[in-house]
Amino acid sequence: MEASSASVPSAPEPAARPRRAGYRRLPVQQRREQLIAVALELFAHRAPEEVGLDDVAQAAGASRPLVYRYFAGGKQQLYEAALRSAAEELTGRFVVPLAGTPTQQLSAVLESYFAFVAEHGTGYSALLRGGSVVETARTSAIVDDVRRAALKRTLRHLGVRQAGPRLTLLVRSWIAVVEGASLSWLDEGREVPVDELREWLVDQFVAMAAATSLHDPQTAEVLAGLLALEGADSPRTARLRAALGGPAE
Repeated sequence: MEASSASVPSAPEPAARPRRAGYRRLPVQQRREQLIAVALELFAHRAPEEVGLDDVAQAAGASRPLVYRYFAGGKQQLYEAALRSAAEELTGRFVVPLAGTPTQQLSAVLESYFAFVAEHGTGYSALLRGGSVVETARTSAIVDDVRRAALKRTLRHLGVRQAGPRLTLLVRSWIAVVEGASLSWLDEGREVPVDELREWLVDQFVAMAAATSLHDPQTAEVLAGLLALEGADSPRTARLRAALGGPAE
């Protein structure tokens, strides 16, 4: 009997090893930036101590060893890199627009600031409250850098090249008020409309400046300059004049 001419089916090739879902080969810098962006997104909704490297790896579609390859210091190094990235973004929002009166410009900066707070709510709260298990002297220094940048930009906005101790204390105190109001706004479920909160904070600055001007000629000069630039028809001008003890007109 002749052998059958029918071809014998070849053995199936081994199945390819499945890749982790969402994995893509990225250039080194792009992958590092992706991991930081993913970590920021996680920190925005969960306290830092509740986010692990496995969470970051899964969200990034990467492996834990890959995360360690970019951040050999582990979670602490990744957290500091994410915090530094967020600090740079927040500092970048301190840019004062060219249009508008001084208080309108200040209000515009606060609008950008609160947009950041709303986007990074939980992470923002954990950052400013402190006490996190991942908080270190380096992370605190990053936060202090943001505050120094806010101080510098505010003084520049006021047209002050060299601030005296009382004017510096005024601006630093007002920055603390903004931070406290932001945390309270988040804690209370963002019930106060952000536009209302923003305008209240601008009025807070004016009121604090008026109180400081009673004890400091430099602050009095700055506040008088604000009054001149606001314009006679501005609703805030009347409040400024009242705060200075003059006629509302």
